[in-house]
Amino acid sequence: MFTRIKTPNEIEAMRTSGKMLASILKKIKHEAVVGATGKDIAQFVRGELKALDAKASFLGQYGFPDVICISVNDEVVHGVPNNTPFKKGDLVSFDFGVTFNGMITDSAFTMAIEGTDDKEAQRLLKTTEESLYAGINQVHNGVRVGDIASAVQKVLEHQHLGVVRDLVGHGVGHQVHEDPNIPNYGVSGTGVALKEGMTIAIEPMATLGSYQVKPGTDNWAIRTADGSLSAHFEHTVLITAKGAEILTAL
Repeated sequence: MFTRIKTPNEIEAMRTSGKMLASILKKIKHEAVVGATGKDIAQFVRGELKALDAKASFLGQYGFPDVICISVNDEVVHGVPNNTPFKKGDLVSFDFGVTFNGMITDSAFTMAIEGTDDKEAQRLLKTTEESLYAGINQVHNGVRVGDIASAVQKVLEHQHLGVVRDLVGHGVGHQVHEDPNIPNYGVSGTGVALKEGMTIAIEPMATLGSYQVKPGTDNWAIRTADGSLSAHFEHTVLITAKGAEILTAL
């Protein structure tokens, strides 16, 4: 389905969902330490959702088996939480969706476990997050998808990062993935025009090498084709008359 203009009640539900999501991701930053596992984080998330009386949007989506996607190092997205302990300097992406009163928000971030001295990894994290906000800064009533895509691409390519093409942002709200797709590369002034009241997920995914990706061995994770490190940042935003309201920020 194409993302719809949301009613005031639907927008309020998404605001609540987004605040819940943001609060859980913030807490994950303190839980994701050396020796912790993806399974540990997933169990923590389950407890948080239960306390908030909210649901995990990803659980069962296309058959996905857990409440959160956790992708490590060369895994770009869709990693299934497992029992492998995190090591210092691992780049770990946490991609998560929350459903509240039937409305869905979606957000992601990547962190280095207990920090990293690797300057290239630091550059990857910093630039990918900057590209997310470059895309958000393009948003307003009537913005075209290509305007967002081009802004993201320019930031990433200025730092010579690989811009993942096979995975894209999307509409969100009533479903996890709604049309239109929001690529991270494109031409300004092209693509579908978006309207005030629509909600979209902008999510740059970048690598230190090639933009090409391949399936992982678990049938879920998508990895960089050349084994290079990757990063992923995402926010759900509401399109307003003059800009964007980030629904998944505290």
